[in-house]
Parts: sequence; C-alpha cells; structure tokens
Amino acid sequence: MPDQGEQPASLSEATAWCGTEDNLDDPEEVRVVFSALDAFSQYSKVAHFNVTHLRRRSFYALPQAHWKMLAAPPFNFLETLDKTDDAIDSNAELARAIVAHGLRSFHHLAAVSPQGEPVIPLEWTGVAKHGDIDKARSTIRQFYRDWTAEGAVERDVCYAPIFKTLSEHRARIGEGRRPKVLVPGAGLGRLVFELCQKGYEAEGNEISYHQLLASSCILNECPVAGKYTIYPWIHTFSNHVTRANHLRSYKAPDIHPATTLANSTGVGSMSMCAADFLCLYADDEHREMYDAVASLFFLDTAPNLIRYLEVIYHCLRPGGVLVNVGPLLWHFENQAPGNHGHDDDGDGEHDYNNSSGIADPGSFELSNDEVMALLDKLGFKVEWTQTGMETSYIQDNESMLQTVYKAAAWVARKPE
Repeated sequence: MPDQGEQPASLSEATAWCGTEDNLDDPEEVRVVFSALDAFSQYSKVAHFNVTHLRRRSFYALPQAHWKMLAAPPFNFLETLDKTDDAIDSNAELARAIVAHGLRSFHHLAAVSPQGEPVIPLEWTGVAKHGDIDKARSTIRQFYRDWTAEGAVERDVCYAPIFKTLSEHRARIGEGRRPKVLVPGAGLGRLVFELCQKGYEAEGNEISYHQLLASSCILNECPVAGKYTIYPWIHTFSNHVTRANHLRSYKAPDIHPATTLANSTGVGSMSMCAADFLCLYADDEHREMYDAVASLFFLDTAPNLIRYLEVIYHCLRPGGVLVNVGPLLWHFENQAPGNHGHDDDGDGEHDYNNSSGIADPGSFELSNDEVMALLDKLGFKVEWTQTGMETSYIQDNESMLQTVYKAAAWVARKPE
C-alpha cells in the first residue's frame, strides 16, 4: 500500500501544457498565461474587498441603533464577516498553490525572487481584468463539483451515460487496443482522470488557462487528499437558509490522484492539452485518431455548432462515437465573436487555413430537436437520445435558490 502521507503527485511525464510549447513565443499567448496567474494571485485581495470590506462599510452606514442590534447575538453580523474573511483566506491558499504551480510550469517565463523562487514578472503583475479574476473565483468554486466528495452527486448523474456508452463501445471494438477518448472542454480534469482510471487513453482539451493551471496543480502536484479546504458559497450572501450553510467548507481534492491510480488495476493513460479545440483538432494529424469523444456541458459553448461537429467527425475513427451530456445554454447568445458577428473580408466564406478557432465570426443557436437534425445532416447516426435528465452545476443544495437543468444525453456514431 503506498504511503498515504504527503508525496509527489505527478501522474506521468505528460503535462497540462501539450500543444502550447510552440505558441509561448507569441506575446498574446504569454499575456493570457500571466493574466490567469495574476487573477489567482489577486483572488484574495479582490474577494476581501468585494465580499467583506464593502459590507462592513455599508453596515456602519446604518443607523447606530440598527448596526448595534445586528452586531449582537443572535445575529453577530460582524463575526460573520470575520468568518467570511477566514473562509476567503482558506480559498486563497488553493489560489496561491495554483499560482506557484503555474510559475514552476512556466519557469522559463517567470522572474526570480531574491529567495530564488519563480514569481510573476513585474510587467505582468496587476494585468488581470475583471473577467479574469471572475474566472479565477469560479474555478475555485468548481472544485466543489469536480474534486470534493460532496460534488460526486453532480458528477455521477452526468458521468453515468458517458461511462455506459464507452463501456459498450469498448466491447464492440474488442480487447486488441485501449480505446482513445477525447474530452473537449475538460475543465478541471476529473472526467479525464476517471476515464484513465477505467483503462482508457484519455486526452482532455481545454482553452482556459484558469482551468488548466488548476487541474494541473491537483493532478500533478497536490501532495495529499484533502489538502485544501474550500468555501464555495461565501461570495454571495443571498438565499442562505442558515449562516452555517453559508459558511460550509469542503475538503479538496477528495482523493489523491497518484495514489488512486497506483491502487487501481488496468489503468490507461491521460494527458491534457491547452489549445483552441477548433484550431488543434481539425488538422491532418488528428484525423480519425479517436474512438470516442465525450462531450460534457461542452457543445453549447460553440458559437458555430456546425464547426464543432465537423471537427469531432473529422477526428473520430470510422464507427467512433460522440456521447454528449448537457443543456443548451448557448454561451455566445447575443455576443457573437469576431468582428461583431460579421465576416471579416465580406466574401461569406470561412478560411480554414487562417482560422481564429472559436473566435471566428458568426454564431447561431439551435433547439435540441434541431441539434438532432444537424447531426444527421453532417453524417452522424443518432443511436439514442434522452431529454429531461435533471442535473445541477455547482449547486448549493441547501440554497433557497435551486437551478436544475433538464439536460439532454445522446449518442451519435460516425458510420464505419
């Protein structure tokens, strides 16, 4: 039995950064990397300001009789703010670990402190915008879904159709080779990890460096299960039944990835690739490379779903399957990418040799029945479909506000 104490957690020689090495001479790529690192480094300061400092200021703006009442039992509002500050500090421990891991991963781009540690270069300090910092906050919250024991309820509902489909497909292709599965929009990497544990060659793809930095930290460097204590619900004070529910904490990660794989039999392999899905997987190198594509809360991130499905079809082997689970919360609705949604050169044609990937102009939104029709138009054969699958996404089950998706799950096969 491997030692359960703190230990190196690296899963393999593969890192989260495959696909980016050739791009790190690009100033824009470097800017994106350091914007994400800077966002995590600013998490604590921004959260303390927005969540507790502004509330204290508003609290003391109340009539004195009112704030004195609220400061006393049973409300103890100032004590609540102190506890919230402590919770932010706990979240910030994870944020700082992500920054430190990222700087070690990109050490050739980092500056060096007087103590010899890699640090964010001065020119990249403070560059994170509001959107970057919000992504860092949401990434810390997402650890609840992907890397806590309590988040397994959400994971299991969504993973079940994927695991069932892939198991059936593995039986179909036989035992001669490990099935190769692509997970686009892999996020914090839990699905990729569990597919590896089940014996698949799992490859995750993610465009967000916030997600990649965080997943790499947990998968490759976290020394022990339960290393971090996260408080996912502290950023808002609304819809809490009790203050205890508001201030609930969770241990992350719920497992130590390296130890879990070491104790498993028949494991496969895993890698994470940082790239725009459309730019990377449409090339000849990825043609007919995968036995399956597992799409989880991913297809609705497409401004142009036709291109997503064309690329998936391109990289699936004949007879390969696309298994999809998720809603249709179209991410680019009312905010088309590109030149305000217009074709840049006016010829109405897409130049596949000069693609900006997901940033290419144009967008549209389909209903679920139209997605089914589109699959048929593009050559897929839909084998089964289910609608109304109730699932949540980073949902506080004790909250007075519950958001539940009635998601679709379906399998489409590329003909032999």
